[in-house]
Amino acid sequence: MQTMVKIMDNPTRSIVRYGALAFALLGAASAAGQTQRKPPYWASIEKPEARMRTGPSTEFPVTWIYKRQNLPVKVVAVHSVWRKVQDPDGEQGWLHVRLLSPERTAIVIGKDVSALRDSPQANAHVSWRVEPGVVGTIDECEKGYCRFETNGRYGYIQTSRIWGDEAL
Repeated sequence: MQTMVKIMDNPTRSIVRYGALAFALLGAASAAGQTQRKPPYWASIEKPEARMRTGPSTEFPVTWIYKRQNLPVKVVAVHSVWRKVQDPDGEQGWLHVRLLSPERTAIVIGKDVSALRDSPQANAHVSWRVEPGVVGTIDECEKGYCRFETNGRYGYIQTSRIWGDEAL
């Protein structure tokens, strides 16, 4: 089986190297935060690189290598410390829980630039514009809008313009 790399470019991505102890502690904290949850639920890729496998073990082949930190994924199944996830393109496979974060993120979808507005209303002032493929954190999702933040800039975006906000 051939491994494919999904590079979802992020020019502002920085790589942080942790010592072995910090890595273990962060992985344990991330795993602990997700052990209680029952699928389906939203998560995001926490690490700069994550390998998706065909099954819940390092013995299974890698199908995708994600190089997009904070990419939203939908967790659809759990097996021990492994999570079966679905990515924004609909691909499914298994990621180790230490690669995931419970932080809610979303990715801008569609073919056109989307508006980030000052308030969650269609006639509100447009503060920023975001292109398809931009990833950001989300919260305050209601009435067809979510508060979306990326690179220190934020505003309200229509939920029809993002993937990662659906109530599960």
